[in-house]
Amino acid sequence: MKASVVAHKDFTISKIDDRVYGAFLEHLGRAIYEGIYEPDHPTADKDGMRGDVVKLVKDLNVPVVRYPGGNFVSAYNWEDGIGPRDQRPVRLDLAWHTSESNAVGIHEFADWCATVGTEMMLAVNLGSRGVDDARNFLEYVNHPGGSYWSDLRIKNGRKEPWNVKLWCLGNEMDGPWQVGHKDADEYGKLAANTARAMRMFDKSLELVVCGSSHMDMPSFPDWERIVLEHTYEHVDHISLHMYFANRDDNTPNYLGLSHKLDRYIETVASTIKQVKVKKKSKKDVYISFDEWNVWYHSNKKDREILDGNSGWPHAPGLLEDIYNFEDVLMVGLILNTFIRRSDVVKIACIAQLVNVIAPIMTEKGGPAWAQTIYYPYFFASVFGRGTALQLVTSSPGYETTHAADTPFVDVSGVHNEEEGTLSFFLVNRHTSETIETEVSLQGFGNGTVIDHQVMTHPDLKAVNTASKQQEVAPRKGDGAKIANGTLTVALPPYSYQMVRVKLG
Repeated sequence: MKASVVAHKDFTISKIDDRVYGAFLEHLGRAIYEGIYEPDHPTADKDGMRGDVVKLVKDLNVPVVRYPGGNFVSAYNWEDGIGPRDQRPVRLDLAWHTSESNAVGIHEFADWCATVGTEMMLAVNLGSRGVDDARNFLEYVNHPGGSYWSDLRIKNGRKEPWNVKLWCLGNEMDGPWQVGHKDADEYGKLAANTARAMRMFDKSLELVVCGSSHMDMPSFPDWERIVLEHTYEHVDHISLHMYFANRDDNTPNYLGLSHKLDRYIETVASTIKQVKVKKKSKKDVYISFDEWNVWYHSNKKDREILDGNSGWPHAPGLLEDIYNFEDVLMVGLILNTFIRRSDVVKIACIAQLVNVIAPIMTEKGGPAWAQTIYYPYFFASVFGRGTALQLVTSSPGYETTHAADTPFVDVSGVHNEEEGTLSFFLVNRHTSETIETEVSLQGFGNGTVIDHQVMTHPDLKAVNTASKQQEVAPRKGDGAKIANGTLTVALPPYSYQMVRVKLG
């Protein structure tokens, strides 16, 4: 079986915003406590942050991390997380039916972000709170001094402001599970008023308004239209969320979900254009896909806590999906989609970063390790910076419930002109056949393969654990070659690959 791809230097989609490789940390389960923060851990630094986790995060080169939620933020009082730790209140978190110690707040999170080399993407509470609390939080975080909230920050140990530019106006406000759930008109008016107030403080802020929690919501896509009609001139991005599941254990159908993702993006992109025309606006609004990942493995296990049968535990194991090799392929497909839609998707956050539906897992007092999905995320984040190429791909395909023709070969390409490289990320969805793939490199001149990484496994359900951390991991490939301007590579059945080419 064969497939062909044309990559032309002049046929491009968009410069990729590095923030499309962002991540997310919520006060949920063990994401914060025992995830990034564990003062008694052997690798903990003076601030109680796990050094082994820091290393794994730094290797990912994560550009931005969204915080503190998520559903958690919709009833969060940010003031609970400042000041002396022994004076911070314990609160009940209604979203996840747990208790919150507030041992980690904005100061601790900001210091951790500086340690791992990422920027903060902060969310304000528009569920149980509103404009006043949002502007106070903004003043605390970004004002140099000489005002009540900025002086309180200084008193609490941080002299210089953090100057956070990227802010989310609530979370999933279309969802009836959300504390303070609102309809589109209610939320649109509140978000617009909050955005106006925040821009009175700083016109250069980037603001993200809530879109739909997923495309199967009954209010989709009217929610996007109504909310944008209220907020279009005051925001820069609209958020989308999507999680991927294989509950019926149908791998071919599961891997076809990337078509549904692409339709979701296209529908919202069209809605943005519709509102822009209606408003006769000259500005553009983009998509922040600030929650995405595979999420279904832990659903049954989580029910006891989420249904309130365990009281109000602090930082219990929640949403701890153990990812398998099959999920490597799905995450690779999602990232390929974001690269191909980099014209409109400017921010994306894998949800989440540690322990909770995450590429990194930890044991209390023990090791941290990379889950299977860590690797496609790593390759895209580290090597997928540059300009997305408009590839022309010809591949045999198959039918799924998501599309009549799902190509077996899915590929994205990135040209990093500054480094003089091409990076191709390839997935073969075929259950049993190797697909010989040719990539015609047009207008790029001579090239040499400088890196070839392959991920395959005979067991789709294989996982990484604390004792078998490399059960599913990339290996060096040896079959990718360039001759006469054509890159040839064999894609084994159910495989993920990265091929990098040095030009010149």
